[in-house]
Amino acid sequence: MADLSPNSFLPGTRSTETVPDLSQLDFIRRLWPPAVRPSPRAEVKTDALAIDELTLPEGTLEVRFVRHPRARRYRLLFRRDGTARCTVPRRGTLAEARRFVASHETWLTERWRQHQANPPASTELRPGGTVWLNGVETVLEVTLGAEGPSSARLGPLSFELSVIEGDLRPAVDAALRHHAGQILPQRTQELAALHGFQDRLRRISVRNQQTRWGSCSPRGLICLNWRLLQTPELVRDYVILHELAHLRHLNHSARFWAEVARICPGHAEAEAWLKRSGRLVL
Repeated sequence: MADLSPNSFLPGTRSTETVPDLSQLDFIRRLWPPAVRPSPRAEVKTDALAIDELTLPEGTLEVRFVRHPRARRYRLLFRRDGTARCTVPRRGTLAEARRFVASHETWLTERWRQHQANPPASTELRPGGTVWLNGVETVLEVTLGAEGPSSARLGPLSFELSVIEGDLRPAVDAALRHHAGQILPQRTQELAALHGFQDRLRRISVRNQQTRWGSCSPRGLICLNWRLLQTPELVRDYVILHELAHLRHLNHSARFWAEVARICPGHAEAEAWLKRSGRLVL
């Protein structure tokens, strides 16, 4: 399955440095000496293969190893909460995954330092707080209902809120996800028809992916992240067109990127936004 992940390598922005200035790395499997030790938390029942602790100069970093049946490479992700996640491909081993992580200790150390220097802001949302919508931080306005549910407005969107106290983030995210479930499939169908992909497109789903903006399967299933609703329209269309292009080229070959450039002339600008601001919403 082809996928589009935030801050992944993109045409025109590929780095030749050993350690790119990105929050996610995707490398072909290699062999290195292990340098991580299992964490006591690894004994706890979890969906992870293991949870290790990697000792860095700045402190101890938790690394979670998770197998993905469709992954073809080891992938290392530094998460917002200050932990790391290593995706293990279907035929990969935990021992090799640990060597892979250990070999990128310098990169992880730099990410850890940045995280410590700039801790993520609180994700709690209250009336008057801001939420990203169409690439713009938009104020959440809440009107208390006299008897029934309260109403909320987020830019052009209006929806009901069943709760008005505490953190409103889960309720607002649920409302945005519902709206995305209507908007994103419709836009995908429009772009598929415009560029002649409708015969290859079998199904569209909107999901709550944590590390990917979208994906395309060999069977013509396109999955989109509901948070695309929070990105600018240009970026949203680019991700959709990126996945539609995979219906003809299920890879990231030169032909694939030529197809993307043909159907999405503004792809470079969209890629720049994803690299610069993608982590603000994903």
